[in-house]
Formats: sequence, structure tokens, C-alpha cells
Amino acid sequence: MTRPAGIDAGRLEVVAPNFKRRLSGVTATLERVLPFQARALHIAALGPGLSPDVPRIGFAGLLHFWSRPAGRRVRIWHARRNVEMLAGIVLRDVLRMKLRLVFTSASQRHHKSWTKFLIRRMDGVIATSAKTAAYLERPSTVIHHGINVARFHPPASKAQARAALGLPDLRLIGCFGRIRAQKGTDVFVDALIDTLPAHPGWGGIVLGRATGAHKDFLAEQKAKVEAAGLADRILFPGEVATSKTPEWYGALDLYVAPQRWEGFGVTPLEAMACGVPVVATRVGAFDELVIEGETGQLVPPGDVGAMNEAIAAFMALDTGARAAKADAARRHIESTHSIEAEARKINAVYEVVWAGKVTR
Repeated sequence: MTRPAGIDAGRLEVVAPNFKRRLSGVTATLERVLPFQARALHIAALGPGLSPDVPRIGFAGLLHFWSRPAGRRVRIWHARRNVEMLAGIVLRDVLRMKLRLVFTSASQRHHKSWTKFLIRRMDGVIATSAKTAAYLERPSTVIHHGINVARFHPPASKAQARAALGLPDLRLIGCFGRIRAQKGTDVFVDALIDTLPAHPGWGGIVLGRATGAHKDFLAEQKAKVEAAGLADRILFPGEVATSKTPEWYGALDLYVAPQRWEGFGVTPLEAMACGVPVVATRVGAFDELVIEGETGQLVPPGDVGAMNEAIAAFMALDTGARAAKADAARRHIESTHSIEAEARKINAVYEVVWAGKVTR
């Protein structure tokens, strides 16, 4: 994707503030979907630390927000954090800019009084899962995150995908992301240590890095693998650039999302888009994303035995049955969780807010 051309702030219909400089999951989801939203309306992000591929404006562009955009009565300010909701309220209610406010909530917990106050002031609310919506004390629209199915897709050959990455010619089970206890990396490693000895044609990949205090946790996992005599079959390649992750998914036969807790979790979607079935814990939105018995299996968080059984059951399938699950996983994402579908659904919420159908 080429760098977006300069944005005319006066024509903007929607602005998506991003007030956190450091990369986070919230920023990443904004960066993924906003260019696809921009295919249908004039939208730009506002704030530091954004990818050069994302349409964006500077803070001077706010000077245009006292006037109406072409063809609209007001602009929409789409916040994803408390500080961004607060800024929108100040711009709309104190500075009297012509704005309506939308908030996307990904949190799965009871909100503090301050957050509840901010959410009550929104003109529209999006929840990233049904679990998230259940914690909101007002109506919301559930919109799952989507995946760029043109970028995340099955490889022509898994053998070639493994060879290109220098991986052994084994059927591979992967777990990607930050390496720490909350992510359940130890559960995944323990399940593989239990399962792999009876399946010599299989191996595992723990892709990602550990930071700070979690480095000792990573060292413990590597030590367990070494002690089990599986260091040549359970690999820890480290962290790779996000642009390279589709290639790593393409080398897998099964993906495992072993989290003990998760807000949403897009890795199962990415894996399924690459034609990789999933074993996931019942946390975050995973039970809303995985179709049990068709695209994968769900297990309780922290349960090594249940994860072991789910992985072993997949290994026991014949080649045709595994291929059928891989095809079902890809079709599932194409039909229900594409990034284009997410963009359309978010834009549809804007239309409702523009029409004045506001619920508080």
C-alpha cells in the first residue's frame, strides 16, 4: 500500500483519534480497518505513532470542525480510549464543534464510574464481542474485528512454506504472540511435551518474544523442552515482523490460542484466514469466532489435559479430514470476518448516528 495522499480536513466526515504513541492492540486494529473504511467515506486518524499507510490529519485540522463537512450535518469522532472520549466531549460540548461521538469498547470487565460517565455521553457505541457488550450499561452494536484475507491466505504448499522459513519438514502446531503466563505459553508447551512423543511426524513453534520480567518465564519453557528431549521439535524462533506473520501461519497445520485471559484476540482469525484450524481457550471472543467441530475446538483456560486431548484428536485425523477443516476455516473467515465486512459494519453505525438515532 502506498502512502496516502494529503487529507483535506475540511472534507473529513469521520476522525479516529489515536492518542497513544506506543503501538498497542487498539492502535493496530485502527490501522488495519481505517484504510478500508476510507474506500467509502472521508475518514482520517489523528495522533502520533501511526503507520504511514493510514490516512491522517494533524491537530491543526481540528480548526475545520466548527463548520460542517460537505454533505453532512456533523462529523463523527470515533474514540477507542477514555482520553479520546473525553477529548471528543470537550470538542463537542465545550468548544461546540459540530461533532457526534462514537466509542468502540473492547473491555470485558465492569467499568469504573468515570468510564461509565464518558460512555453515557457517546452518541453510539460499538462492542468488539458479545461478552464486551454484556458489560456495557447501554445499547451497543457488536462488530468483531476483521482480517485482510488478501494478505492472510493459505500457501500454495505447506512444505514450501516451511522450507522458505528454514523449518523442519514436520507437521507443525503453532502459538504466536507475547510469551508470558497470561498468554498461556506454558500450557501450550506442556501440552506439546505430553503429546509429541507419540507423534514423531509433528512439531511445534512458539513464535514471539518475552519482555522484562517474562524473560525468566521463557527460559523456564525452553528448559522444560530441553529436558524432555524435544528441543529439535519445539522451536522458539523469537519475534518476527508483523508483515512476515502470514508466512509463518502458512507453515502450520494447527494453531493454538492458549490464553488464560484475552480482551478479543485476533490470532485465531489470522490463522483460520490462512487455512489453519484452531484450538483455543474459552476466553476473550474465541468462543464467538471458532465453530467447534468445524473450524476448531475450544478448551478451558489453563487445562493442559484438555488442550492435550484436543491437539491429539486433530493429529489423529486423516489427511482428508484435516484438509476439510482447513478449508472450512478459510471459508468461515472469508464469509464472516473479512476486514471489508468490519469496515462496512462500522460505517453503517456512523450512518445510524448521522441519522440521529442516538441511544444513551
